[in-house]
Amino acid sequence: MREGGRGARLDVVVIGAGNAGLCAALSAREAGAQVTVLEKAPRAERGGNTAFTGGLLRFPFNGIEDFKPLLPDYSPEELDAVEVGRYTQRDYAADLDRVTEGLSDPRMLEILVGRAYPTILWMRERGIRWLLAIGRQAFKDGDKYRFFGNLILEAHGGGQGLSDRLFEIAEKSGVEIAYETKATGLVTDEQGAVVGVRLRGPGGSTTMNCGAVVLAAGGFEANQEMRARYLGPDWELAKVRGTRFNTGDAIRMALEIGAQPYGHWSCCHAVAWDLLANDVGDLTIGDLHQKHSYPIGIVVNRLGQRFVDEGADFRNYTYAKYGREILKQPGRAAFQIFDSKTIPLLRDEYRFRQATRVRSSTLEELADGLTIDPGGLRRTVDDFNAAVQEGPFNPSVLDGKRTVGITPPKSNWALRIDEPPFEGYAVTCGITFTFGGLRIDQRAQVLDTEERPIPGLFAAGELVGGLFYYNYPGGSGLMAGAVFGRLAGSGAADAARIL
Repeated sequence: MREGGRGARLDVVVIGAGNAGLCAALSAREAGAQVTVLEKAPRAERGGNTAFTGGLLRFPFNGIEDFKPLLPDYSPEELDAVEVGRYTQRDYAADLDRVTEGLSDPRMLEILVGRAYPTILWMRERGIRWLLAIGRQAFKDGDKYRFFGNLILEAHGGGQGLSDRLFEIAEKSGVEIAYETKATGLVTDEQGAVVGVRLRGPGGSTTMNCGAVVLAAGGFEANQEMRARYLGPDWELAKVRGTRFNTGDAIRMALEIGAQPYGHWSCCHAVAWDLLANDVGDLTIGDLHQKHSYPIGIVVNRLGQRFVDEGADFRNYTYAKYGREILKQPGRAAFQIFDSKTIPLLRDEYRFRQATRVRSSTLEELADGLTIDPGGLRRTVDDFNAAVQEGPFNPSVLDGKRTVGITPPKSNWALRIDEPPFEGYAVTCGITFTFGGLRIDQRAQVLDTEERPIPGLFAAGELVGGLFYYNYPGGSGLMAGAVFGRLAGSGAADAARIL
């Protein structure tokens, strides 16, 4: 492993090797820095939470013309077969403001929406291949695929593909990756500037001196004690969607030297996750334990009772908050119910062989197979069916096909559950990442508790607080990681150059 120092004026250490960390490393390398990335995981489990995602990024666009530089391998005929609409920076900002209840840091929001498109183009120019996310984010409507929720592109190979390609690009550019190497603390000088990292790796414990550090090691979602302390009762029982290595270490190290805690520490991104999934993520399965077609069905608990408005909005704007509603239900379990009208429309993860699924010709048999109270399920379905209003069903738009007279309502895509066979999927709460973290400035430099920049310390990704509160728009996490990672890398390179 290369030993940096004050004499090695351009050395940058990046802690964490997910999307944010690798974008930071690439950005710092482009600025002329010598870069080492510390990855706590072994090579076989590398990539942080990025490898467990679907690889979708949210960015603004004015129409199909903006996609042509991102999709150079697509023919005019292929692009003509989709309808993407228009999603401006103002639209993006409004979505973030709406789902975070107006709490998103205005400065961070402005940076994200303003730099999102240039950043995804920057990633493409460096070798990331994007694909139209037709299988997950579009429905066929007439002769075109129409995207819903303004989430259009995914990385080739999903999150695992994005991770692998970022590693490949970083290594080719000269970035050094140190696997199974855990940062244990930050080294500061007499002026409080960060000048090194204490670490423990295969060769034991040592100190790496450097010009600047970028923290990008994720939140504390894989730390049961921190989940219980900050998120509250029962959160230690939630399943972890992603990596087992995101245990809040980098946040702790920064707080120890006076960094400012910021954001929504008592909240997180949590989704419907297969009930029988492992307690932590499994890279051989990736994100296939997610179950995100609930807007076109109904969701009940073990008593057979509905507890959320499944059609409140496109799933991109509700899925990250509905996981915590599942955690509140008896046994921390819920069941998504569909009939023959909607089964063909289910997302790809529902066809996954390891899904916890029951298929039956009657609701009573379905309830028995899923351990739902049969009388409760029958009453709920009868009441729901009676409340469904007539009108056209169109899953690619907010169709207004709703229920009347029941609580909770279903605001869109309300179809009667009345045509067998029926399918039910058992889910629980899967935590993705935590919203509380560190405060940064417009250069992604970490601020102290007096809101002064800590010299030599930058941050990006899920350990940055202030952007997401209560909820988030799908695809914004990876996009924020890339945007602020790019900023943090260039900022760190500049800081190291000054020394």
